[in-house]
Amino acid sequence: MNSKTWAEVEIAIQDFHFPEQFDLIVAIANGGIIPAALLNQRLLIPIELVKLSFRDPTQKPMFDVPKLVAPLSFDPTGKTILLVEDRVKTGATLELAKSILSSAKLIKTFAVNGKADYALFDEVCFRFPWIMENRTAATT
Repeated sequence: MNSKTWAEVEIAIQDFHFPEQFDLIVAIANGGIIPAALLNQRLLIPIELVKLSFRDPTQKPMFDVPKLVAPLSFDPTGKTILLVEDRVKTGATLELAKSILSSAKLIKTFAVNGKADYALFDEVCFRFPWIMENRTAATT
């Protein structure tokens, strides 16, 4: 599998232009957390989480459709939100998150890879630099 380097992602985020000003970054947990943190460093706006689940850590679907696994801990009402995901394959997770955040004034979607309002890349699947390979610890 191809991969992106930290530098490639960092440069793409630094060079990206957002025509809107956002009140809040909302990361789809777990995949959107690291990209949202990188965007937070660039945009200097708060981050919240929407905790959804669809795939397991090996990217195999766990459910027929994504599910909300914890209630929101913030109020999106009237906010202009940048909704962040790492990879968009079908868009189902983004659609569920948008419906959960529907009281927001505006929601724009962002993905490191895939189809979203804003995306750094739209390529075949690649490994993100923050994904660690599962390794068994050596025992002595």
